[in-house]
This record gives sequence, C-alpha cells and structure tokens, in this order.
Amino acid sequence: MISPFLVLAIGTCLTNSLVPEKEKDPKYWRDQAQQTLKNALRLQKLNTNVAKNVIMFLGDGMGVSTVTAARILKGQLHHNPGEETRLEMDKFPYVALSKTYNTNAQVPDSAGTATAYLCGVKANEGTVGVSAATQRTQCNTTQGNEVTSVLRWAKDSGKSVGIVTTTRVNHATPSAAYAHSADRDWYSDNEMPPEALSQGCKDIAYQLMHNVRDIEVIMGGGRKYMFPKNRTDVEYEMDEKARGTRLDGLNLVDIWKSFKPRHKHSHYVWNRTELLTLDPYSVDYLLGLFEPGDMQYELNRNSTTDPSLSEMVEIAIKILSKNPKGFFLLVEGGRIDHGHHEGKAKQALHEAVEMDQAIGRAGAMTSVEDTLTIVTADHSHVFTFGGYTPRGNSIFGLAPMVSDTDKKPFTSILYGNGPGYKVVGGERENVSMVDYAHNNYQAQSAVPLRHETHGGEDVAVFAKGPMAHLLHGVHEQNYIPHVMAYAACIGANLDHCASASSAGGPSPGPLFLLLALPSLGILF
Repeated sequence: MISPFLVLAIGTCLTNSLVPEKEKDPKYWRDQAQQTLKNALRLQKLNTNVAKNVIMFLGDGMGVSTVTAARILKGQLHHNPGEETRLEMDKFPYVALSKTYNTNAQVPDSAGTATAYLCGVKANEGTVGVSAATQRTQCNTTQGNEVTSVLRWAKDSGKSVGIVTTTRVNHATPSAAYAHSADRDWYSDNEMPPEALSQGCKDIAYQLMHNVRDIEVIMGGGRKYMFPKNRTDVEYEMDEKARGTRLDGLNLVDIWKSFKPRHKHSHYVWNRTELLTLDPYSVDYLLGLFEPGDMQYELNRNSTTDPSLSEMVEIAIKILSKNPKGFFLLVEGGRIDHGHHEGKAKQALHEAVEMDQAIGRAGAMTSVEDTLTIVTADHSHVFTFGGYTPRGNSIFGLAPMVSDTDKKPFTSILYGNGPGYKVVGGERENVSMVDYAHNNYQAQSAVPLRHETHGGEDVAVFAKGPMAHLLHGVHEQNYIPHVMAYAACIGANLDHCASASSAGGPSPGPLFLLLALPSLGILF
C-alpha cells in the first residue's frame, strides 16, 4: 500500500513550479515583514476623530475558515494561486475576535446575534430587538423588554441611515435594526400564530414601515411580505410562492410612500434597471425590493433584474452621503449563510467574495479620517478545508491523496454535518464520479442533516477608521455597537463628546484627547 504521506510528497514536488520565483528568495519574505512592521508602527498614532459615518458589513455565517477560503477563491478568480491574495477586509489595521453565543445557546442563531451586535445586548436564540427576558414565540414577554439599535441611535442624532442586504429586508440580521419581535420568523402576519396576533404583536415587515419611519435607504428582497395575500408578484406572475402573504390586506409599499413628505423625492424600485436609472444625488428615500423572498445567489443573479451587493452599496452611500451630519449603513452579505446551510460551498464563497468587493467599493467612496468601517460575522459554520492540498490547488478541488481507510478521494472542502452526507452501495460516495466543481455541488459531510448547522467558535471583527483600535482583543459580541456609538458620539454614552461644532457634528472632548496622549509620548 502506498503511504498517503508519500502521495503528499510526490504531489508537493509536482507543484513546486507553482512557487513564484520571488518567493524562493529569503529577501522577499524579510522585506515583506519589515514593511508590515513599519505599517504596524504607524498605528501607534491613534485615529481619535469623531466618526461622521459608520458602515457595518455583516457576513452572515462568515467564520474564519470562510474568510480564508474566500481569500483563496478571490485570488484564483484572478488566475493567481490564491493564498497570497489580500481581501479588502485583510487590509483593515485592527482585528478582534467576537464571542457569538446567545444567552440561551452555545451555538447561536442569526437573530440573537443580530440583537447583540446592533443593539448592544445579548439575547435569546430566535428573538430580535428584545432582551433575554423575552422568550421565543411568546408575544406576551415582549412588552417592556424592547431594546433599540445603533441604527436608531444614529437616526435620533440626525444622521441618515440605511439597510442593504442580499436576504429579505425583514430577515434576522436587518430586523434587529428596527424591530422588536419574540420570533424572527414572523415575517408577515401570515407567519404569526393567532395568539400572538390577538395579544397585539406586529409582524416584522409591518414594524419596518412603522417603527423607524424615516430610514432613508432600504434595499434587498422580501417583496411578498409587503403585499396582501395572493397578490400576484410583479416579476413572477405565475409563481404562487411569490404572491403576497399579508392577511391584514395592507400594502406596505403604499404605506411607506404615504409616510414620506411631499417635498422629498421618494422612490420604490423592484429591479436593477429602475435602480440604475435613478440619480442617487436627487433621491431622499429609496425602497428597493428585488425579489419576493431572498435575493438570488451571486452566481445565479439575473443582471437585468437584480443588482449586485456592490451596486446597492454604492447607490446607498451616494444617497446617504448628502447628510452633512453623516450616516449609518448596515450591509449584510446574507446568503453566505444560506450557501453553507445547503452544503453549497461554491455559492457561499462567491457570496463572500462579492461582499468583499462591496467593502472595497465603500472604502473608495469614504475616508478613514471620518468613517468607521467594521466587518464581522454573526456566527460561523461547520465548514472547513484541508487535506494537505498543495499551493494553488483549486479551493473546490480534491485533496492530493485518497483516504487511507476507504481508499476513495475527497474534496478539500468538507462539512461537519449537512445534506452532503451520501452513501452509495454501503460506502462513502466516490466524489471523482460526480461534478464536484458544479455551482450547486453539496460537499460531503460527516453527519446527515437536511440543513448544515452553524459553528460555535469565535468570529473575526475587522475595523478601520475613527476609534477602530477599540476593537483589539476577544470581546463579547454585544460590545461592537457600543464602540460604533462611542466613535460616532451617538446613543447614551456621550460624556466624552463636546457640544456640536460649527460643522454640524460633535467635536472631540477631553477623553478623546486623553486617549491620544500615549501616542504623543505622554504616559500616566
């Protein structure tokens, strides 16, 4: 029997040609390290400006293994080996770790985590915008336990605010920005139990239109939850699943329009063509609902009807930037999570690469001097890649060996559990007999489940801009919005902020100066 380690050695020799010539010279690595050291030393001069703008990018389900695999994919899409590539988030100077558990769950969901990183309070699994005193599905535990989000704090301070997502705009992540619900699945009243309706609880789509009525930008999917039951969808006329769901007969798009002042320019759009023909600098309010449910995966996206995440982010920033007091923007790459749940790693990783492109687009349109940008995830997944693959191996490719137990090949990417568990003839499926590079290929998993589960490990937090250094170690997830609020001088913690400056925003107070003194060589 050939040792798998011998196979590895042979494979490694065969791939030596993939090593760039410059990397064979020790000077390359030493020079690179010295430049990195110089860049690190510059960080001793802290950016203690007030954040006029705050942008939060949330990669739903974007654990560290997903970040690494997306980095390799990004490089390989540009015909490079991939490992040496830098994601836009890799360029951020500060990185921390976030502990993602919910108050009642070791491995969390996207609702309790969203409440943490948007509202600053950890909560129970499945609940949004409420404290842990609210029990999931129990409407009568909601009242009095509502908590507000950093989006609300920004709006109350006079900033413009926006939500951009590739999921439904009333999905778990965005809903924590504006809603208070004992159940994340109460998308419309159609999904609510009679008991909750009789007790006066409102569905999340209704709350989107009523709780914070002047959100300047809302873009994503979720059309069907805005319209009366069985109303035909404008795009999918023959699809019954795309029809309106509301039992109360309300047209929430019309209600959204009615709330907007007549002298303001408000626009509702449902396709990419309509969106791109708008002049964003003349738009005051924008509601874009591009799919009945979640938006299409980036790999499946119809470029006529559905905008990319990057396009939505660019238009959102152009609209929000008109406010001299600045803005808060929540951007969710929400379908990274869905790709992993379905065991479709290729879909998930392309979603992550697209979100990274949106991060770059936002960076080019803003300045680190006055814009705090944070990139993080709500939770991880049981997604991994390994198998001693050689440099430049396709991220979706095979490991360079066969199993020393069942003598079959295996892909580098695997899941701990999920729908990719397959047994053929009483044995593990031979992946060389299937198209494992297909967009919808479901990577093999160790445990059979219809839907792969979240992972419980910490996730990364990348930060740049004013006060980004406050994200610096291992933090509870609910710490994140407190940093955003502190940096922007919004919310309840304003002791460090002086009165509004002549420019229309807060100016640094004594604590800002105190934080800066160590960088000037003055220590206490």
